[in-house]
Amino acid sequence: MYDVIVIGAGISGSTTARELSRYQLKICVVEKAEDVCCGTSKANSGIVHAGYDARAGSLMAKLNVQGNQMMEAASKELDFPFERIGSLVICCAKADIPVLQRLYAQGKANGVQGLEILGKEAVMAMEPNITAEVVAALYAPTAGIVCPFTMNIAYAENAFENGVEFRFHTEVKKIQKVEDLFEIETTKGLLQAKCVVNAAGVYADRIHHMLSAEPMRITPRRGEYLLLDKTAGAHVSKTIFALPGKFGKGVLVTPTTHGNLLVGPTAVDIIDKEGTDTTAEGLARLRKQGGDHVRNIPMEKVITSFAGLRAHEDGHEFMIAAAKDCENLIDCGGIASPGLSSAPAIGKMVAEIVVEKLSPRFNTQFYGRRKGILSPARLSYADRDTLIRENPMYSNIVCRCEMISEGEVVDAIRRSLGATTLDGIKRRVRVGSGRCQAGFCTPKTMEILSRELGVRMEEIKKSGSDAQMILGKNKEWL
Repeated sequence: MYDVIVIGAGISGSTTARELSRYQLKICVVEKAEDVCCGTSKANSGIVHAGYDARAGSLMAKLNVQGNQMMEAASKELDFPFERIGSLVICCAKADIPVLQRLYAQGKANGVQGLEILGKEAVMAMEPNITAEVVAALYAPTAGIVCPFTMNIAYAENAFENGVEFRFHTEVKKIQKVEDLFEIETTKGLLQAKCVVNAAGVYADRIHHMLSAEPMRITPRRGEYLLLDKTAGAHVSKTIFALPGKFGKGVLVTPTTHGNLLVGPTAVDIIDKEGTDTTAEGLARLRKQGGDHVRNIPMEKVITSFAGLRAHEDGHEFMIAAAKDCENLIDCGGIASPGLSSAPAIGKMVAEIVVEKLSPRFNTQFYGRRKGILSPARLSYADRDTLIRENPMYSNIVCRCEMISEGEVVDAIRRSLGATTLDGIKRRVRVGSGRCQAGFCTPKTMEILSRELGVRMEEIKKSGSDAQMILGKNKEWL
């Protein structure tokens, strides 16, 4: 029996859980996957949008600007990477300058600070690799980049440390209202709650319609990406956007907080809510459209491709409200781009709705800070030497591409809501994220997981319950 059950451990569910942990509430986050950050939140651009793109007066615009303004403080409190690098929207035809002017006016109406429309010379001086066809650009200095995995994990860890329970491998199959309580049938048994927060990503419409007749339709919008090696990371210094179109902001080119270069996404509406496959057509489109605005992108340095799904609502608006026909069902749906940028504000808004319903007392024991995994690479040589003398595991390099030590991997496993899979390790400390894409570090990482979790090597998964790495043993190899 809980006061609040949050469905979904992505960025919206995790920020909501952390905000709710400020109050004396019994809270549980249920997640069908094996970890936090396994859906939309794990596969996106990592962009903190300035807020000029959303329609003036919309909830999306309001929360985008608020979330952007909250991001720096949140990154310091919870120790996740965030850089305010700015962005440019590139215009290559004089006939399209009114589009920039519309975005500028919309941004000013939304409260975005520092917007400028720059001429060709100013743009080229700022970004030498921009196409020579540029005639103008909208510059937004408040835009930034964030590590989406670390941000999601940081909010979840802090929520957990403040008393929130997390249940993984727990899929919601049915919900019904019995008098004043919700009875939630899951793959791990029956749960009860006074209040339900629906933060189920692309499945938010299915959860919503288990209880409410109000219309909600979420369309999975697949976005494919190309990730380039760190040797290409300085090709641009800001996030470079094309002019927005029918399906969103178009293909962007951006540095990442870890020093790579990212090109994407495509935008294709699909039916399959698990359709995160990449396509030859989509990747070819990225190679072409990325080069339309940024010259000489070294595509030979692509180290991987991936795809994610955005939870696109028909009206392209965040659906954050209490259901009118089901008391204490709080929807947090349609959280497509700029959902990551808006996340701190989304969590605050959802929590305020819940608090209004339940009127809880403040949690006087709430502690809002979290320390991330220690990285020896960030230490001085003297401090690194001291660390290694105290704990020799920090001298054993597991991932050569990213220079990640055994000490960091062990920390990722042992800490709150620790990793239990290879992908869980990857999202926390980037083992397997480098040039070789886990070609060398996988066996050693599996050995560490096996040792720390006390399970056989055959039980270690890449992700989820079906992604086995070892199917058996051949006695001739032993």
